[in-house]
Amino acid sequence: MDPGTGEHASRIGQCYAGQMVKERPALTVDEWLASVPAERKDAINAVRDAINEHLPQGYEETVDWGMLAWVVPLSTLSNTHNGHPLMLAALGAHRKLMTVYLMSVYEDSEIRREFETAYKKTGKKLDMGGCCVHFKKLDDLPLDVVGNTIARVAVDQYVERYESSRPKKKPKKATTEKKAKR
Repeated sequence: MDPGTGEHASRIGQCYAGQMVKERPALTVDEWLASVPAERKDAINAVRDAINEHLPQGYEETVDWGMLAWVVPLSTLSNTHNGHPLMLAALGAHRKLMTVYLMSVYEDSEIRREFETAYKKTGKKLDMGGCCVHFKKLDDLPLDVVGNTIARVAVDQYVERYESSRPKKKPKKATTEKKAKR
């Protein structure tokens, strides 16, 4: 799927339909983290730490789509298809499971192949949709594989890939005369 179509960000909310919690009204990272159920806090914090440790310079951590998200800030890329910052990854704590969303795995077949290969080498079972990697407990998720995947995409590379995927707008034809009234 093309990151420029707008489908990748909207799919985040559709992944594992029926198992999403309602979007939290939290506005800050700290508020979002405080809203995570106690039984998931350790796992969420461990995944967050792994992502932040490997996150290339230029991305920022925020809350978007009701989840913890790592994005290209609007100050770097303001013209996005949906007005939201361009998302590289997100982390959700849902009713029955947790999910890490890896947009680079979704939109780049080479990164996806390498991710799946590295994941399988760990001996852990991969439960994955398009960009959604689901896990019930921290031991189900190889943090080094997630971190290395995050580290692969520099912000300028991600922006360039996004911009090249966007449809080119055709210039409007100038009308010199209005059609004569009949």
